[in-house]
Amino acid sequence: MKEIIATDKAPKAIGPYSQGVKAGGFVFLSGQIALDPVTGELCTGDVVEQTEQVMENIEVVLEAARLTFADVVKSTIFLADLADFARVNEVYGRCFPVEPPARSTVEVQALPRGALVEIEVIALAR
Repeated sequence: MKEIIATDKAPKAIGPYSQGVKAGGFVFLSGQIALDPVTGELCTGDVVEQTEQVMENIEVVLEAARLTFADVVKSTIFLADLADFARVNEVYGRCFPVEPPARSTVEVQALPRGALVEIEVIALAR
């Protein structure tokens, strides 16, 4: 059995997918890019500003599932340029000050809408 997680506080999906899905004791969040939830447009800032928007988007989807960053057990970060690793890590790390989740970070050739960063997470369901 699965439950779709959705909120108007995060950007609407730009394809045939859900913001999140609760299944088998976990909540799987789709990757978030730096879309403004009101306008649906990509944040025009640098990788730090984009990462801040991504983490805000993730936070509100987690809240819709009645969860927080403390419930996240795995994340994957996709970067358009691996040279941005340290700057993204600084913003990301503020959300996980203790007991951070397992994580993978990969460089990709391109991200939707020309985004510089995309992050997906998996959390324990409560």
